Amino acid sequence: MPITSVSNKSPPTGGSQARLRLAPSPTGRLHLGHALSALINVRFAEQLGGRLLIRMEDIDLARCRPEYARAILEDLAWLGIRPPEPVLYQSEHFAVYRRAAQRLSDMGLLYPCFASRQEIALAAATDACDPDGAPLYPGLWRNRDARDVEARLAAGAPFALRLDMAKALSHLVETQGDAPLSAVAFDEDLQPSAVAVDASRWGDVVIQRKGELPSYHLAVVVDDARQGITHVVRGADLLPSTDVHRLLQALLGFPAPAYHHHRLLLGPDGRKLSKRAGDTGLAAWRAQGLAPTDIAALVGRKPQALRRDVIYLLPRNRHH
Repeated sequence: MPITSVSNKSPPTGGSQARLRLAPSPTGRLHLGHALSALINVRFAEQLGGRLLIRMEDIDLARCRPEYARAILEDLAWLGIRPPEPVLYQSEHFAVYRRAAQRLSDMGLLYPCFASRQEIALAAATDACDPDGAPLYPGLWRNRDARDVEARLAAGAPFALRLDMAKALSHLVETQGDAPLSAVAFDEDLQPSAVAVDASRWGDVVIQRKGELPSYHLAVVVDDARQGITHVVRGADLLPSTDVHRLLQALLGFPAPAYHHHRLLLGPDGRKLSKRAGDTGLAAWRAQGLAPTDIAALVGRKPQALRRDVIYLLPRNRHH
């Protein structure tokens, strides 16, 4: 079910402590959809008087490439966005994510799952999907006989670590009370509202993938906490992920940032723009002679929203 408003709260605070982040995956060049997200992040960072950090979400070792990471930084610099702090590359911090997974395991909330995608798809109910549209995990290895698990581990079978969602929600009630879990969302005018989240609709999500690689959910929550991110601005397609992120933040004792999920740019066929689909990248627009202000106009921002004579190292002095 969608996240629904349940109450109002004070506006998100700004000032020098406000910290936002751009977190692209270096699996291709940036396209107009990324430009839209970058410009919206710039605007909120300016309004909050905060800093806009850059993080490379490069945990997908099969698809991420260093040359794409370099190209992304080049495209962002062309837009006038340069990191005020060193870029965080997730691939350099796998040990940090393993320690976070171990904390959840020590709470008794994780279990190994040896099932393949095909096995899960065959066993899942035909009409049961998670918010991403994947078959809802049918619990094939949840509460499995310990001897079966030990035999697979002894044989060196690859496994993922899944969150026992029922146990995680029960643990939260036992340790923090039965108040509904919520998140703070803010609108275009920085006006906030508290919204309820429902992590149960995700089922037993993967926390650590096979090969001891972190899931997106775990890595983003850990990095938002250790980078002190106060405001998360990302596309509407990631709105459902907030359910899992808020749950993990609560379980791990991390502070919760405020969230804004902006509109997506769609192609002529109605789908969102995608690096994987080969949608026109910023480099192609640059080659056609467009300026950053033209890109701002293309994605629906006022042309003066981004100026070529300003480097957006936030906070910054305004040049008007």
